[in-house]
Amino acid sequence: MALIARRLLEQLSGSFSNEAQAVANPPLFASIQVVFRPTPQLAHGSLLLEQAYALDPSQPYRIRVLRVCHHREQGLMIQNWALHHEERFYGATMDPERLGCIQQEDLTLLQGCTYLVQVRGDGFCGEVEPGCQCRVQRSGRDTYLVSRFQVGQGWLRTTDQGFDPKTHEHVWGSVCGDFEFERTRSFAGELPESW
Repeated sequence: MALIARRLLEQLSGSFSNEAQAVANPPLFASIQVVFRPTPQLAHGSLLLEQAYALDPSQPYRIRVLRVCHHREQGLMIQNWALHHEERFYGATMDPERLGCIQQEDLTLLQGCTYLVQVRGDGFCGEVEPGCQCRVQRSGRDTYLVSRFQVGQGWLRTTDQGFDPKTHEHVWGSVCGDFEFERTRSFAGELPESW
């Protein structure tokens, strides 16, 4: 299982862009940059995630620590950790000094937001655990997150949607299918050998 988790970390570690998709379909898809950077001072399998509009990557709309781990009963998973006072770490995926300042005490595990992951061909697919408990505030409104991803060698596809907890009405997020990203830079070489 350690080798499978390592392969997932290698495929995620990098910078991804959906520029080609955004240029082809500008009314439907914004140009987004997604960066996963190994964060070796934290527990085994930790990556800092920053997701931002390509026009202003210094202001991510999502910043998290993701931790790839294996649970005996549930299998391969990715835990989702929030950062306290997250703006302190904006841009840390491209600033090694700031990246190195993140410590475990800066993190809180987001309950209900763990991705359950399966091997799919040479890559992986995953989705947020069932139960509608991964809560996201968007425009002052409480929603629950439904999120899926697929990743392979050099590519990433994601779908994020928010739903009303009472009516299950779609409130925000993708209505036109997956965001399709290509890897523009790899950080797999920064993964510690012990991972």
